[in-house]
Amino acid sequence: MDTQPEFILMLNEWLAPAVETAKLWLLSPAAWSQFALLIVAFMAARLLSLRARPVLERFITPPEGKTGALVTARHFASRLLPLLLPLFAWGLTAMGEEITRSLFGSGAVIAFGKRVFLFIAARIFVREVLRDGFLRLLGRYVLIPVAALYALGILDEISLRLEETIIALGNIRFSVMALIRGVIVGSLLFWLGSWSNRQSADYIKKQEELRPATRELAVKATEVMIFGAAFLLLMSIMGIDLTAVAVLGGALGVGIGLGLQQIAANFVSGIILLLEGQTTVGDYVELDGGEKGTIVKMTARACILETFDGKWIVVPNDHFVTSRVVNYSDQGSANRYEAEFSVSYDTDINKVPEIIEAAVAALPFVLTEPDGPDCELRGFGESSVDFAVEYWVNGIDDGKNRFGSPVLFAIWNALKDNGIEMPFPQRVVHIRNATPEANVA
Repeated sequence: MDTQPEFILMLNEWLAPAVETAKLWLLSPAAWSQFALLIVAFMAARLLSLRARPVLERFITPPEGKTGALVTARHFASRLLPLLLPLFAWGLTAMGEEITRSLFGSGAVIAFGKRVFLFIAARIFVREVLRDGFLRLLGRYVLIPVAALYALGILDEISLRLEETIIALGNIRFSVMALIRGVIVGSLLFWLGSWSNRQSADYIKKQEELRPATRELAVKATEVMIFGAAFLLLMSIMGIDLTAVAVLGGALGVGIGLGLQQIAANFVSGIILLLEGQTTVGDYVELDGGEKGTIVKMTARACILETFDGKWIVVPNDHFVTSRVVNYSDQGSANRYEAEFSVSYDTDINKVPEIIEAAVAALPFVLTEPDGPDCELRGFGESSVDFAVEYWVNGIDDGKNRFGSPVLFAIWNALKDNGIEMPFPQRVVHIRNATPEANVA
């Protein structure tokens, strides 16, 4: 006789009692009466759910156009209504089991029916209630199989076998059941942590009374606390001694000191930036390395700059701490710029400042506070007299085209309207000795 695999032998060992029990139930009049009670409980549960569901729908369904946490909770509660039938059936069956055991001393069949109703409730919960893709996946491959094993009455035996199977990794020992429990609970914990982190981040970012740097710091601190608590709780659920985690943390600290010091420096620099608030999201900055743009995001490792042409530059946080940074402040602050131009030497240069200042002041984006346009004589060049006009605007001239081009147009038109020439470089060439014509042979 061929030797069967161990798994087949274990499966036969688990199924054999179930087969014997099924034969016993089919031949027992007491079991038939319990089957009849199950049918009655199901019909009664169906009638109760048909009567209760319309009433609950009217009570739970929120008014149209309303928003808020309570409305969201009521929408979620409305998705639970398909569970009414199996839960009513489970409750009625539980009462029937108590009555049957008190009268006849046996209620195995009706107890089996109660577990089957829970299995049906689990299937409905996964198929009709859960909307998140990860939770539906977890329900399909974890909750429903566990409910099926529980309905068959072999869940406790399988759990015991898995608890007895030990895995050893050095000084750390845990059972297969602890590993499975850790994977399932860990997945749920980190999904819940991710969801909580998103909700808390959205709430914190809506607090307009806080500075942007404070909001970012609060978001990062909340994220660290949520996932740190999830990790420690997972270690406790898996039964891993936290002293082993402390040893692992010490080794990780050595690794950070040796190989990950740059990452650690960027992380600490990011915290310093958020605490000081001198550089935050929305600021237009220019670094020593030439990188410049608006800070659109600050992460634990780097800041992301968006240039005027839409490119993103990832700059490590320690560059903002260890190098010189020019901060042009945010888009709502006043900044001063200048535009250079030249006129010919034939011009009455005493009239130029008044003409140019009036032309630039007429532009709608040029401010009068903290100072109006100021035209200054800069020097006498080889072919021209050099001027520059300084002006203040509310914002940043990212790319030197937002404000600079209209100002130069205004200068050109003002000079042309007043007959002032803008010269171009000229050179005079003197030929001192003419080249004699070549003799023709």
